[in-house]
Amino acid sequence: MAELVYAYVSEAYGAILEGSSPSVRTNLIHLLILRISIMVLNSKPESMVLPSKTGGTVLSPPPSKTPRPFAGRRRVYQTGKPIERPAPTVNYKNLKDPAPGYGPVNLPDGKQKVRVVVIGGLEEIGRNCTLIEYGNDIILIDLGLQFPEEDMPGIDYIIPNMGYLKGKEKNIRGVIITHGHYDHIGGIPHLIPDLGYPPIYGLPITVAIIKKRQEDYKGLRPLNLHNVTMNDKIQLGKFSLEFFHLNHNIPDAMGVIIRTPEGVIIHTGDWKFDYSPVGEAPADLQKIAKIGSEGVLALLSDSTNASQPGHQISESEIGVNLEDLIAKSPGRIIIGTFSSLLSRVKQMIEMSERLGKVVALGGFSMKSNVEIAKELGYMKFNPKTLVDLKQIDSYPLNKVVIICTGAQGEKNATLMRIANGEHREVKLLEGDTVVFSSSVIPGNERTVQRLKDTLFRKGAEVIHYEMMDVHAGGHAKQEDVKLMLRLMNPKYFVPIHGNHFLLRYNGRIATSMGFPKENVFIADNGQVMEFQNGVGTLTKMKIPADYVFVDGLGVSDETNVVLRDRQVLAEDGMVVVIATIDSKTGKLIQNPDIISRGFVFLKSHKELIEDLRHRVKKLVIESDPLSWADTNYIRNKIRDYVGQFLFTKTEKRPMILPVVIQV
Repeated sequence: MAELVYAYVSEAYGAILEGSSPSVRTNLIHLLILRISIMVLNSKPESMVLPSKTGGTVLSPPPSKTPRPFAGRRRVYQTGKPIERPAPTVNYKNLKDPAPGYGPVNLPDGKQKVRVVVIGGLEEIGRNCTLIEYGNDIILIDLGLQFPEEDMPGIDYIIPNMGYLKGKEKNIRGVIITHGHYDHIGGIPHLIPDLGYPPIYGLPITVAIIKKRQEDYKGLRPLNLHNVTMNDKIQLGKFSLEFFHLNHNIPDAMGVIIRTPEGVIIHTGDWKFDYSPVGEAPADLQKIAKIGSEGVLALLSDSTNASQPGHQISESEIGVNLEDLIAKSPGRIIIGTFSSLLSRVKQMIEMSERLGKVVALGGFSMKSNVEIAKELGYMKFNPKTLVDLKQIDSYPLNKVVIICTGAQGEKNATLMRIANGEHREVKLLEGDTVVFSSSVIPGNERTVQRLKDTLFRKGAEVIHYEMMDVHAGGHAKQEDVKLMLRLMNPKYFVPIHGNHFLLRYNGRIATSMGFPKENVFIADNGQVMEFQNGVGTLTKMKIPADYVFVDGLGVSDETNVVLRDRQVLAEDGMVVVIATIDSKTGKLIQNPDIISRGFVFLKSHKELIEDLRHRVKKLVIESDPLSWADTNYIRNKIRDYVGQFLFTKTEKRPMILPVVIQV
């Protein structure tokens, strides 16, 4: 990026100096720096150098040959239709080896051991992926994504690191997907091509959602998808797999039984026990108990709500409250929820139909998922119940129900655009009732609160899960975990799917029930667990499990350097120093130009800027003219000097962009 900026500035600044009056020159310089700002902030600032806290420099990777597209979500709405983009794939050459202390990439040979490694999902909510290996046979369970945190500007999402599987692609016997949420399927378009397109197994709704999402990624081979049922048995190398039904807040959630040469390993996926679910059967407790009676070596189980006491409430209980709200609402009712909560959406459409109301769906993913569920027979309703958002003004206000995405305050989602007055079909009216039928994902609290403030200011009535039961979680609480442990009775318990503190809470449940503490494995992402002759070991070995970022069309774990550059720009801004010299003599032609963005307000800090200008001028004049033949040398010298000087004066570390123009 630095070379790109330097080349651009060199050409543009040379043009400015030729035949421009001082006033015109000043205006052109300001236009030039505005262009530099846009180039830096809207692009990956590779090859930029910033002062490090140790006094050295931090280098970013070399510039990419691929121009960076719009830095938002991969689905960008401009004309009401999604813009299709090719799927980025992972270039394993860019994936780094584990940091010192993380163990070797290639694990020591031991074909008589079963190795279990959770690559993602043990230190965060999302990016779920578990690897199970025995000899030359490998299976993967889930390939999910994680949405970026607030300190990850410009990142679309994060996917699991498959660096350990480089060169082992032929050993991958299959990928099992436990259910259709994006934190379990979102990495498939990016990772499957580099894994050699292994077969993917899932229940019908899960497979349909994967297939539908894959349509957004052109230029890839068709996926090798296989529907399974709860009664199927499949053989993948040395692994014999079966499945059992569990409840979640999306249909077709399942647990996986992996029969290995060393014993039975259970992976629950996301789960809860719902004794009166909507549109599906309760969890298969009989099969779970039967599995437990046969002996379970290790149980890998969801930890998301393990810190909460009691049992998870039933989806049918939520339906009673939602139906009461829909029936009594004096005006329109707008319900924001996740598009994947198909059990909830199914209830809301069916109860609206019973109450003689029409339903309009907002959000591409919401419409797609409802279409999939209807095609598979999971949802059954009169086609006239669903209307387009453009038609809602044709109905009385109290006969309209809008079900849309955006309950997490997502910028481009339907609910946020309605609240901000940016939606083309729906304008918020005083007297509308807005229901947040979802919990707040950690990290989204501020955006959700701002969204609620906006809705209240515009006269809407806002109802959320803290006021009444309008949302049921999809994850087991403490008493549910206890029941699962009693039914399965595993020798080893491995909490998964959650931040570290949630894993600890889940582990405490097991120890409180008498499980030996040494048989409860609280692992980190990438940490290897080995099982042999009925004995499990949580080893100190780790395989690569660091973040792999999806950023526009680029996929790389090196993006953490780019992130650091963006964070520097956001926190301390940047300073551009432009020095113009005679290419023959090396003498300074005019005073250096100092331009700042996001660092200090120039008009209020004239003395600082003039002092800096004078010091840069002195630095250039006192330098050996012969050294100017190496512009990289003098640029580095200016960068280091300016960075140190500004830190001394302001205790800030802006990004320094020195530009040397030879004329």
